[in-house]
Amino acid sequence: MLSYRHSFHAGNPADVLKHLVLAQVLGYQTLKDKPLDYIDTHSGAGFFELAAADAQKTQEYQDGIEKLWQHTSKHSALNDYIALIKSFNQTADLEFYPGSPKIAEHFLRRQDKGWFFELHPRDLLLLEENMQGKRSIRVRGENGFAGLVGLLPPASRRACVLIDPPYEVKDDYDTVITTLMQAYQRFATGTYMIWYPVVDRSRIDNMEQDLIDSGMRNIQLFELATKADTDVHGMTASGMIVINPPWKLKQVMDEVLPELVSVLSESSGFYRSEQLVAE
Repeated sequence: MLSYRHSFHAGNPADVLKHLVLAQVLGYQTLKDKPLDYIDTHSGAGFFELAAADAQKTQEYQDGIEKLWQHTSKHSALNDYIALIKSFNQTADLEFYPGSPKIAEHFLRRQDKGWFFELHPRDLLLLEENMQGKRSIRVRGENGFAGLVGLLPPASRRACVLIDPPYEVKDDYDTVITTLMQAYQRFATGTYMIWYPVVDRSRIDNMEQDLIDSGMRNIQLFELATKADTDVHGMTASGMIVINPPWKLKQVMDEVLPELVSVLSESSGFYRSEQLVAE
C-alpha cells in the first residue's frame, strides 16, 4: 500500500518531536571527526511547501511548527530546532518545512554518507530532486526495512538510523521491531530511532514490551501527546524510541517536553520521557 504522503502532515506536532530528537542525535553524532552512515528507511519527499494544496487541506502545521515560529525558549535545544527550520525559509514567514532527509543533510559532512529509502513513486521523484547534488547522498526506491539490514554493518563502523514508516499497514508495528532486532544483531553499537504514532495505545504497549523483552540495552522513549488517549479514530500523540542514545539526550528532553506540551497541547495533553531499558 503506497497511499501515504507526508505532505499532508508536514510540520505537525509529530514532526516537531521527531525532528527535535533527530537534530539532537545528529548534532551529537557529528561532533566526532570519524565518518558516519545515516540511514532513513521511509524518507518521503524530503521538503514541503506549506502553501501547497496537500498541506493546506489539513493545515496540521498550524498545530505544530506555526505555534513555535515566534516562540523563544529558555532551552537552547528548542531554540536551535526553531532556528534550524527558519534556515530553510528565505523570509521571516513560515513557508517551507524540511522533512527528515533535509534535516539530516544539514548535519551530514563530506566524510559522511546518507542513505534514503522511499517507495512511493511520486515522492521518490521529489526526494531525488530535493537531495541531488551531493556524492555522499544515496536515494533508493526500495523497501527501507530490507535496505537498512542490507547496509549493516556499515564500512564507517558508525551508524545513525531513523525508522519511521507511516503505519498505514498494521503489520508495520511488528515489522519495525523485527527489522530493528535484525539490524541490532548485525550492528549492536548503532544509534536507532523509531518514530511511532499513538492511534491505538495497545499497539504501542506491545511495541514497548517487545523492546523490553528483546535483550537490547539502553533504550529511551520520548512521547508528546497533544490530547488524551481516545478510542475515537485519530492520532493523539507520537513518540520517538532511541536505542543507544547520546548521553545527554534524556536530560535535554526532560527540559523541553514540558514546554512543548504547554505550547502545542490541549489541557489534556501530556508527555513521557523514560529510560525504557537501562544501559
